[in-house]
Amino acid sequence: MAVIEVKNLEKHYGNTKAVQGICFDVEKGEVFGFLGPNGAGKTTTIRCIMDFVRPTAGNISVLELDTQANSEELKGKIGYLSGDVRLYENWTGEEHFEFIQNIRGKSKSLLKLAKDFDYNPKIKVKNLSSGNKQKLGLILAFMSEPEVLILDEPTTALDPLLQNAVYDVIKSFSEKGRTVFMSSHNLAEVERVCSRVGIIKQGKMITTENIQNLKGKKIHVVNVSFAGKFSKSSFKGDGISIQKEVPGGLVLNVKGDINQILREISKYEVKDVEINHASLEDIFLEYYERKENVSNSLANN
Repeated sequence: MAVIEVKNLEKHYGNTKAVQGICFDVEKGEVFGFLGPNGAGKTTTIRCIMDFVRPTAGNISVLELDTQANSEELKGKIGYLSGDVRLYENWTGEEHFEFIQNIRGKSKSLLKLAKDFDYNPKIKVKNLSSGNKQKLGLILAFMSEPEVLILDEPTTALDPLLQNAVYDVIKSFSEKGRTVFMSSHNLAEVERVCSRVGIIKQGKMITTENIQNLKGKKIHVVNVSFAGKFSKSSFKGDGISIQKEVPGGLVLNVKGDINQILREISKYEVKDVEINHASLEDIFLEYYERKENVSNSLANN
């Protein structure tokens, strides 16, 4: 059963097309990661799903209900965390919890969540750090154990230990058959908790993929400096591309097995080799370029 369905979604702000005809669905019990660099259209899409802004075109349903026609009802069934957590500055955490419980009923998980997130609910929001505001926002999203969670960059401003606590809660929601939709630009985070991802670029949906397939697209960036002459042609082939030339060396993108490129490098006298995992943006750019090249090739044919 598709819990979230987005069909041909468009959102324009004047002449700016923030979202351009995207389509995807999220299944019951799935943790779906919405991936893309900042400015790709992730937050705009989420705001349309939540009916905070109305689409220019397209249809969205959550729990088989149209989000515009059933906006108020759905907000009572969704746990939501915005990318810029907005809270009542003069309220304490306890006052926020009381407000939510008056609307949605008593929370069975509130005390555990506060303990797991190491959060003190007696402090007014205006006196909280950004990390503690994020903790409060997460607890408010989780505490009523909603059928659907929609989280926009959920681990922003959190240290690694608390990030792990958030991941554990998200996994427990999925194991109980609840559905989680989360945006992120952090590939490691998405790998950790998501079963499937959608990739968005400049408002367009590039693909939706199983997370295992996405992991297979990981790239290493290899920066090699040579002590003498070398042949660039040695570093072209399946899964290997030259990102750029530098004085006395090359910066290479390597997909898949890193040993292949190390064997090629070892044929030359080398000053230094530095190997790093590509950033999420590097992976996206390589992936987008490959998609665009395929599209252009098909068009030319």
